[in-house]
Amino acid sequence: MSNVWKIYMLAIISFLVGTSEFIIAGILDKVAADVGVSLSAAGQLITVFSLAYAFGTPILMAVTARMERRQLLLYALGVFAVGNLIAIALPGFSFLLVSRIVLALSTGVFVVTALTVAAKLAAPGKQGSAIATLVMGFSTSLIIGVPLGRVAASVYDWKLIFGVIGLLGLFAMLIILLAIPRSDGEEPVPIRKQLALFKQPKIAIALAVTFMWIGGYSIVYTYISPYLLNVTKLSEQGVSIGLFAFGIASLFGSKFGGYSTDKWGAPRTLVSGMLFHTIALVLLSLAGHSPYIVFPLLMLWAFTAWSSGPTQQFHLMSLAPEASGIMLSLNSSVLQLGMAAGAGLGGVVVEQASLTSISWIGATGVILAAATAATFFGISHSRTRREAIKRSLVNTSS
Repeated sequence: MSNVWKIYMLAIISFLVGTSEFIIAGILDKVAADVGVSLSAAGQLITVFSLAYAFGTPILMAVTARMERRQLLLYALGVFAVGNLIAIALPGFSFLLVSRIVLALSTGVFVVTALTVAAKLAAPGKQGSAIATLVMGFSTSLIIGVPLGRVAASVYDWKLIFGVIGLLGLFAMLIILLAIPRSDGEEPVPIRKQLALFKQPKIAIALAVTFMWIGGYSIVYTYISPYLLNVTKLSEQGVSIGLFAFGIASLFGSKFGGYSTDKWGAPRTLVSGMLFHTIALVLLSLAGHSPYIVFPLLMLWAFTAWSSGPTQQFHLMSLAPEASGIMLSLNSSVLQLGMAAGAGLGGVVVEQASLTSISWIGATGVILAAATAATFFGISHSRTRREAIKRSLVNTSS
């Protein structure tokens, strides 16, 4: 099997773990009704997942740094299966929170490890596309997993979804064992050294962009199903179709982001993607009540939002190529913190204001990210140009 196919195998399993993460947003109203909590309280299942992912992943990656990569992928998937089992076997909201924590920790380890393995398997100059392929796996979970999960939850018990995901997680372990080659671990990097990277302004700014961008996205996405049901007035079938349209566009967006990064560079791809992301959320605020207009708006939003994912990850790796694994881990943690902040803020907005307000607030976060990124790239370009002129003058005088 070629390395390209091995990368796609990792992307398929990323689809599985992505479904387990994202499915809650698709069935949030049903989970809330079944376990007897409010919609905003159920939304905190996403917050808890994201916080556990953000703080737990760097620690676990440091502890397991020397472990052979394939073995680490297998362990992560084993714990992932246990997390899904908890959601099925143990009743009540408290155990559902425990399940989300276990799933978050196992997902974090798998994702970061899979990204580093994919980057090693990729041909020179194709790392951006390899990362985009794995991100495509997550996008596919939005295309197939979340809409089908919504349909399954409408017909059967929503817990059935996690049962199927858990069984597929066990099957994924067999695929990893057969298809993915062994690869050495890395020297462990203490958490203190990882956090020291935040002292570098270029890295701190880049991670701040991740936080604001995904925070703005999460504010809206966490409550997208209730939004489509109550604001757009779609039927159950309409919500499933809307989520399906969203997923298709996210698939093309993530793939385009990787292609655009390789062809035109990260600055142009990232800033333009976030600008269009903002426009999509503003338009959703203005016309989200229309069932006919909401579908193309959902697809525009998904395409522009997911085009930034692989671009930002590649950009962070380029800022510290000697510590690419740490950068991916930090970015994943900051991304999940943004998801947690967005879900938490979205819950407050839904509780205190209205569902219609979430897209305006989400757009504000994304435009702040775009402005920060544009300023950073502009300053970096000017500094590079001045250094080039200085070198030219020195060479001329000598």
